[in-house]
Amino acid sequence: MSCILITGGARAGKSSYAQKLAAEIGEKVLFVATAEAKDEDMRMRIEKHKKSRPSYWKTLEAPKDVANVIESAGGGYSVVIIDCITMLVSNVMLGAENETSAESEILKEIDALINVMKTSPATFILVSNEVGLGIVPDNELSRNYRDLLGRANQLIASYADGVYLLVAGIPVKIK
Repeated sequence: MSCILITGGARAGKSSYAQKLAAEIGEKVLFVATAEAKDEDMRMRIEKHKKSRPSYWKTLEAPKDVANVIESAGGGYSVVIIDCITMLVSNVMLGAENETSAESEILKEIDALINVMKTSPATFILVSNEVGLGIVPDNELSRNYRDLLGRANQLIASYADGVYLLVAGIPVKIK
């Protein structure tokens, strides 16, 4: 069992690097996609991502309850990629009744995911955006999102065996 967090800015090469690592680690890969195709742009991005990975990798869509989806998939996977925590936090946050419940639900989601990783022999590769390097957002919703994603990333990074920051397609090992 091990956990690798790959973070970085938008279009920094995080997903490609995650797929490269997964291919090097093992052949039986479970790919858990958290994005939902709510508009044409997102549909096109999802299709591009699907085409970029081997067809023999099993793909499951899990906009929420990622831990339960992974457990339901059964064992036997050498690698589990979760792409991405960024969308997972957004999905949970936007589905919550209020800011307090959003924070609680996100923390439960991350805690459940860490518990699944602790009991699985698979290597987990988690992809997430780093959104805390820019300016302070001008609205409350965006600030709350940035803060909650930052907290989720910190929890995962503290558990992870390895953490990589992707910059212009180049992985920089930070843990």
